[in-house]
Parts: sequence; C-alpha cells; structure tokens
Amino acid sequence: MFSKKLLAQQVLFGGVFFVSIMANAQTLLNVSYDVSREFYKDYNAAFVAHYKKTKSIDVKIDQSHGGSSAQARAVNDGLDADVVTMNTASDIDFLAGTGVVSKDWNKKFPNNASPTTSTMLFLTRNGNPKGIKDWDDLIKPGVQVILVNPKTGGNGRMAYLAAWGQVRKKGGSDADAQAYVKKLYANVPVLAKGGRDATNVFLQRNIGDVLITFESEVLSVDKEFGIGKVDAIYPAISILSENPVAVVERSTAKKGNGELAKAYLDYLYSEEAQEIAAKHAMRPRHMQVLKKYSQQFKPITLFQVSDFFGSMTEAQKIHFNDGGFFDKLYTVR
Repeated sequence: MFSKKLLAQQVLFGGVFFVSIMANAQTLLNVSYDVSREFYKDYNAAFVAHYKKTKSIDVKIDQSHGGSSAQARAVNDGLDADVVTMNTASDIDFLAGTGVVSKDWNKKFPNNASPTTSTMLFLTRNGNPKGIKDWDDLIKPGVQVILVNPKTGGNGRMAYLAAWGQVRKKGGSDADAQAYVKKLYANVPVLAKGGRDATNVFLQRNIGDVLITFESEVLSVDKEFGIGKVDAIYPAISILSENPVAVVERSTAKKGNGELAKAYLDYLYSEEAQEIAAKHAMRPRHMQVLKKYSQQFKPITLFQVSDFFGSMTEAQKIHFNDGGFFDKLYTVR
C-alpha cells in the first residue's frame, strides 16, 4: 500500500543518488537508454495527465538513462526499476534470463512488446566535408567514425549489425561482412559508452567525421546544439531497430504497482503517445500516425535482425559476448 504521508527516499546506486518524493502519489521508475530521454520527458507528462483523468490518481515518474546494456546490468544488480524501455531485445532477454522480468515479456504487449522502431543513419558535420553518402565511404582512409561500444549500448550493437547486415543485403557473404566491419572499426578512434556519450564525443569533443546513431538523435542534436550543426545522411540500406519494453515484475510485485506499470507501457501504443514518438523521430507503429509523418521518415531499405542474425539473443552470443566476433575484430585502444 502507498502511504498518504510525504515520503522522501534517497538511494545510492552505482555512485548516483536517485531521489524520489511521493505525496499522495504512486511512483514509477523507468530505466531506459540514452537517446530516449527527451521522448520520455514529453511522454511522461502526457501519461501523468491521462492517468489522473482516467483513474483520478496522481503519478510521479522517475527516469534513469544510460547505455542500454549498462542499464540492464544495473537493474539486474538491484536498481529498482518498475519498467525497462530499451533499444534492443537482448537487454531485456538478459533480465528475463535472471528472473527479473517474465520469460515471455515480448508477448505481454503488441508488436513483440515494441511500441516504436528506429533505424541507424549517419550524422556528419555541417556541409558534409568528407562527402559521406553511404556505407562504403566509412571505410575510406582518413575517415574517422564515432560509434557506441556494442558491449555497453544497444546503439552500438545496432550500428554493428547494420554495418554487417548491409553487406549481406547487397549479396555479400558473412566473410565479406566480417571484412567490412573490421575495416570500419579500424577507422574508429574511440568507442563511446552510450548514444548520448557518442554525440558528446562527436560534437563537444569534436572528434570524428561521422557519427552512426539512431534516427531519433537528429532532433536531439538540433535541440541541444543548434540547427545546422550536423547533416543527416540516410544510407541506402539500414536495419530495423525495435524499441522493446517490459514490466519488471521483481520490483512491481514488491511495490504493488504492477497495474500502474502495465498502464504506463500500454499507453505507449495510444495515438497520443505515437504522435509524441513521431515528433521525436521515433517511427510509430500506429499506421495513421506513420502516414501523417511520412515526409519525416524517409524511405530506406530496411532489413530485420532475423534476416541475417536469427535473433538479438543469437546475435549477442555470436557477436558481442566475450570472445565473439566483435572481440576478434576490434582491439580496445
């Protein structure tokens, strides 16, 4: 039961203090990935208003953002999330494997529990001085590419799989894809911890010629750094990236807020939430909303993870676990 008295709680986790204040309100902690922070800021306000209107209950939403894999590990190690909203299924599969979320989490909500999608594109400096047009330009001598470490962030895993898969989509073999990816990472001067860290490396530290990141990061860059700092380059082929969500039953069972957690994730599929997602350059599942924003989401040939990698869990084992292809292709500088 939730106390009607003012409750202040300060928790030290991983060197970061999370402060939650609750007065006659239910609280919910959403642990998410770096690039989603602006979207959830707007979504949370819409959900709080919706829940108040329909349930006459006040809600306070707390947020935690970082590299998605680091976030998943933090939740596994005790960060008391009520929901997780990630950018790759493997991070939630990891939590399912340790009993933190249900094993059938991807059947709890529509579209494999992924209310939105995205894809990977390139951001270059204003005017695109290196003339970056497609994937082949990224492996040319003298081109520096900024990427997220696929060990710590889903942004990095999707970029890696996009780079590998675009070779396969064009008819190349896995050996061809491996050779391409090896050349790509030879042009990477530094690996970022997460999507927002990668943007900061590129724009604040002024390192690199091109940043591979989620489509949704374009609007965040324009908002934070000013319009005209970067050019968005859409490659001919890229990957369909799903943004999966799940209730963290380990926490909600203890707190008694499972109904709130489910409602929070259910509302992501509403037309209002899908509109907010589109405005943050996250591709909506709602077909009418997607059609409305068709000019924003440029046509691009997309392949799915299952086309060449089986599943994200299989890709994790083969490419990103210790001793996998990534470790063989890249030596940390």
